[in-house]
Amino acid sequence: MLREGVRRVLGGDTALDPVHTLITLSIMNHPFAPTPSSSLTFDTHRLNFLYSSLHRRRKSNGRGGAAQLPLTSGASFGTGQYFVSLSLGTPPQPFLLVADTGSDLIWVECSACRNCSRRSPDSALFARHSSTFSPYHCYDPACDFVPHPANLTCNHTRRHSTCRYEYSYSDGSFTSGFYSRETASFNTSSGKGVRFKKLSFGCGFNTSGPSLTGPGFNGARGVLGLGLGPISFPSQLGKTFGNKFSYCLMDYTISPSPTSYLLIGGGLMGPTVKKSYTPIINNTLSTTFYYIGIESVYVDDTRLPISPSVWDIDEFGNGGTVLDSGTTLTFLVQPAYDKVVQEFERRVKLPRSGDPSPTFDFCINVSRVSNLTLPTLSFKLVGGARLSPPPQNYFIDTEEDVKCLALQPVTQPSGFSLLGNLMQQGFMFEFDKGRGRLGFSRHGCSEH
Repeated sequence: MLREGVRRVLGGDTALDPVHTLITLSIMNHPFAPTPSSSLTFDTHRLNFLYSSLHRRRKSNGRGGAAQLPLTSGASFGTGQYFVSLSLGTPPQPFLLVADTGSDLIWVECSACRNCSRRSPDSALFARHSSTFSPYHCYDPACDFVPHPANLTCNHTRRHSTCRYEYSYSDGSFTSGFYSRETASFNTSSGKGVRFKKLSFGCGFNTSGPSLTGPGFNGARGVLGLGLGPISFPSQLGKTFGNKFSYCLMDYTISPSPTSYLLIGGGLMGPTVKKSYTPIINNTLSTTFYYIGIESVYVDDTRLPISPSVWDIDEFGNGGTVLDSGTTLTFLVQPAYDKVVQEFERRVKLPRSGDPSPTFDFCINVSRVSNLTLPTLSFKLVGGARLSPPPQNYFIDTEEDVKCLALQPVTQPSGFSLLGNLMQQGFMFEFDKGRGRLGFSRHGCSEH
């Protein structure tokens, strides 16, 4: 779902912060889940879009702790997204938004209806029914953060000349409307309800196209951008709750799907939880993404012969590794991908699937296995931390008695590797922008 007109950094232009593709889950254990092939199609579109868009530490002030928002899997809607519950407006109107670390913009579907009795309460933000809704003027400096419709000029003499934004996608999807301010309502970790005034967001009065109205967006009414940029949700709340946020993506296979929490601020991983840390790497040509550094890859205790240079970010901002909550699968640059697949092929002695998957390169038949044990994949990160997900984070059931290694190769020379939300499941992640580091732990998810 590539946004039309996005300018590449490689061409010398400035990349615009995107609204991101919404990816469908590739897991087969849910009756609404699509096929792995369709998941890969959505993931590939998103990865291409991410490539195209490449181009003072503060303590919490004690206002009730961190901002606590329920975070749930979209599996019941047949999607691989994780949804955040957020209320906007006065009185509050609740919405489910896609939690996306790969974008900055917050946007929600809006309606200008006067009598909204024919629409369900959570179908859109009813702007006329909120006493705190206020669109930005086109000459407000905040309007410079979003792209505008073509050939649109700002009339500085008109009192009600609103800030218009428009995001278009290569498949014809787009969202457009007013860049606005509104009151957001949520609870804190202490249980106290708070209201955050003047949250900047895109009020989408016109949203259409297959990517935004198709299965990838089922159940959601917009996107909650969690990126590093200034208009993202954690950046806007940073002065109040500190420059960090945490989440845990619970296992989608558990039914009913367990609820975890997205916390903006500190407190999700307390002092009793042992954490590992790795630096968030600065890529000056990408102000949105959370880059981390991979030093080496292991299968069980064997270090794979992968040149460290394959993980580097070059002078043009290409390469590196991004942690992204909005993509399902994990993508590795081709040299690393080949070595990982070869090592699993060497170690796993089970028969290969009789009907090879068109999506995955390594699939095995487990029909005659009672206690399946698979090799473990782990990543040694910059700073010495080691990320060791369990096999269910990278082996998935594509059909009965068939498991596939849920990795994909990155073949574009300018592409980066990406750890998707499936690889992140069961971990507590703490994005500490103030200290420039990512903390993670296998403990703490069940405590919230």
